[in-house]
Amino acid sequence: MGDRVARDSPTLEDVARAAGVSRATVSRVINGIRNVDPAIQDVVRRAISSTGYVPNRAARSLVTRKAGSVALVVSGAGDDEGGEARGEVLGDPFFGRIASGVVGYLSPRGMHPLLMLADSAEARRQVVAYLRQGHADGAVLVSTHAADPLPAQLVEAGLPAVLFARPPRPLPVSYVDLAHRDGARLAADHLVARGCRRVATITGPLDVLAAADRLAGFREAMARHGHPYVPDAAGDFTQEGGERAMAALLLTEPDLDGLFAANDLMAQGALHVLREHGRRVPDDVAVVGFDDSSAATACRPALTTVRQPIEEMAAEMTRLLLDRVGPQPGRSLASVIFEPTLVVRGSA
Repeated sequence: MGDRVARDSPTLEDVARAAGVSRATVSRVINGIRNVDPAIQDVVRRAISSTGYVPNRAARSLVTRKAGSVALVVSGAGDDEGGEARGEVLGDPFFGRIASGVVGYLSPRGMHPLLMLADSAEARRQVVAYLRQGHADGAVLVSTHAADPLPAQLVEAGLPAVLFARPPRPLPVSYVDLAHRDGARLAADHLVARGCRRVATITGPLDVLAAADRLAGFREAMARHGHPYVPDAAGDFTQEGGERAMAALLLTEPDLDGLFAANDLMAQGALHVLREHGRRVPDDVAVVGFDDSSAATACRPALTTVRQPIEEMAAEMTRLLLDRVGPQPGRSLASVIFEPTLVVRGSA
């Protein structure tokens, strides 16, 4: 039985015949060598999928001296030993979209990520040790707090890593980010164009650079429209945080007619509170969120929001990492900044 299964297993030659290329070309594509035309790479990957070929990981590792896997690391600054913080990460659609983008890039290349949650000093030590031991070829890192020491630890250890979002202090490391200030400007321009005159904002935690940039960009854009002061309430990127912040704003700004929330989950919470207070959206209060996550379409009315192409950003982060650790690794660091777009729906 075992011999028959082995004979029936697709081989490199089967893939080469299906793709109409040489066995050597198939091998170069599988091993991530970059001097293959992108169109030919696509043909080979389709042939791999159609034949069901599975690369021999052990043999490939002996040839390339690579583990053939990538660590997807979500890291914070605290010393939480699991439980609640891990549940929040795994339940947040933001992190789910990042994972989707990483998996989507790796899967056609016969690779898969290993999820690591670095939510304590010991967990961060384990991440560094794991990478040093060669169990993964590098890390794509999502760091959730400005005080997180892990980015610097990876750089100091000389380990390949690419960050989602620029580091809070200058580090020689590649990263992918969004032009957050420009996204907030899109939100401000849209609210003003709708005729909103009394506009407020719910911020994210301001020790997170993206949240600080969104607040700064929104205030700057509103100032350009002649609004020197924008009331704000602090949120924490959760729906519950948005509810608390919206309730606080209605106490101090009961006549507000426009709201920008720094992410969709907080906007969703704000919509609940506005409904409870009898405020119609968008007739009485226009609401704009940020991210274009699943929460945006779950809202009633559906949420106007600034789109952050998280899946594409995560895929690009993974590509940058594989370029650095491939058979012909790139030596220079890189930053890739994506542009936001406004998605108009029923809330504004």
